[in-house]
Amino acid sequence: MDDELNVTYITLGGYVEMGKYRYFYFSIMLTVYILTICFNCTIVYLIWIHKNLHEPMYIFIAALLLNSIVYNTAMYPKMLSDFLSEEQLISYSACLFQFFVYYTLCASDFFLLSAMSYDRYVAICKPLRYAAIMRRSTVTTILVLAWLVPAGEMAVAVTLITNSKLCNSALRGLFCNNSLYKLFCESSRALSLFDVLALLSMALFPLLFILFTYTRILVISYRSGRNVRNKAAQTCLPHLIVLICFSCLCGYDVILIHLGSDSDFMTTLQAFLYYPLLNPVIYGLKVKEISKHLKKLFCEAKVM
Repeated sequence: MDDELNVTYITLGGYVEMGKYRYFYFSIMLTVYILTICFNCTIVYLIWIHKNLHEPMYIFIAALLLNSIVYNTAMYPKMLSDFLSEEQLISYSACLFQFFVYYTLCASDFFLLSAMSYDRYVAICKPLRYAAIMRRSTVTTILVLAWLVPAGEMAVAVTLITNSKLCNSALRGLFCNNSLYKLFCESSRALSLFDVLALLSMALFPLLFILFTYTRILVISYRSGRNVRNKAAQTCLPHLIVLICFSCLCGYDVILIHLGSDSDFMTTLQAFLYYPLLNPVIYGLKVKEISKHLKKLFCEAKVM
């Protein structure tokens, strides 16, 4: 307990690897940030104004993109300022806020991807009951739970973290994720147990549910005619691509803390570069109705 510190600020040590390329990284990250916000807002706007997109699948897509907007707004400005700073510091309270936002939105994305898989399962495997099952009230309930349940669980995690004593103020990373645990004087059994429960409830169980629903879709579409198979491939492929990439990103984050490894600068940076742009690009190009409205929007812009 003698080593316990009264930590007010955390030093982010993950930026030491950028060296003289800080302005290059800043330019790239700023460009990605602007493009990501513009792409996501454009698709959310299209879903908002076009009534034929007011269906469960498109509403869940809009919710996923809204998560991305909040995530980027919470993470990117601080990272951009750190690229230009000589010393990368973050207050402990702001660090906890980053931690809360990061994992709340990650868990929310898993729940929304689960909702999308269930929506596709009902649409393809039970088309006659689709309207009765995916009612407006059902969609609203799913959205509320997809945001409130992760927020509630992560609020508990942050409370447990604030009760843990810190013996170090130097975090080897670009932002505050689960590497924060390495700053504790001793591991917390309560926090470790809660992390296992949170990982099961907010990631593994939703992932298993997603795999189950897509397996059922695959089996039923294989037994059905070509039209059903084409519909399944057309509507499920974008979700599967996003799911695979998102699962790899989350898996990387979990493995880091369990192996006790420090986050690699380039690997973390690439995750921040590629994934935020992935969702709007995939859904904008691969989802037929959204792609059609995007083309109309750009054609009108050219005419003007």
